[in-house]
Amino acid sequence: MQKIIAFFVAVLGFTSVSVPALATEKLYIYTENFPPYNMSSTGRAFEHTGEGIDGLCTELVKAVLDASELDYVIKLRNWDYGYNRALSKKNHGIYCTTYTENRAPEFQWVGPLTSNLWTVFAPAGSDLEIDSLEDTKDMLYAGYRGDVMTEYLLERGYQVSEMESDDVNPKRLELGQVDLWIADRLAGPYFASQQNVEGLVPVYSFNNTELYLAMNLETPDEVMDKLNEGLETIKRNGLYEALQTKYGL
Repeated sequence: MQKIIAFFVAVLGFTSVSVPALATEKLYIYTENFPPYNMSSTGRAFEHTGEGIDGLCTELVKAVLDASELDYVIKLRNWDYGYNRALSKKNHGIYCTTYTENRAPEFQWVGPLTSNLWTVFAPAGSDLEIDSLEDTKDMLYAGYRGDVMTEYLLERGYQVSEMESDDVNPKRLELGQVDLWIADRLAGPYFASQQNVEGLVPVYSFNNTELYLAMNLETPDEVMDKLNEGLETIKRNGLYEALQTKYGL
């Protein structure tokens, strides 16, 4: 009798909890420390739940996921780890990911969520003037491993000193360890301020690119439909525009 009662208690307890649509299709979403787009709100290198992760892209992705009513977990790791998980595992994704022709066939895409403008920074006090990227061909860039901007430079024969994270690069530029640093228009100044580096000079901007949530190719169509519907929902209700404005875009 006790086993029967326990069974019914368990059933009642289960049915009293709201279950998201497609509950079996739990999503595992990764991001990196790339403020102000995505970042730890506690200053840690890694976060295991979405509660400790903030930033423009994070707020957008959370809004999309909540509107989709899908079950999910968001984790903050280094870029290579999250990217490879999204590339190789069903129902795994990573944001905010730059959409490129090379990456296009490797993922299913939700977005665009926002955009970034690639910017070349020189040290404080620099009077460097360049008319094109070609003018920097003989200079050493700071970049970070796996980043699309770093890959862009390397593919075209530029010299890049790669690090595991971008947050150390403003200090390297200030100390003269590199000549230039390639970063995003919003993230660059943010990283610099975090390292108490002031006055970096934006000398050239190019390639305004779109950022997405990239999902593994084996993620079911019905899940992708719900994610894209979620994005359309937050555009219709005004939340999308409000978040862009909040971060100065």
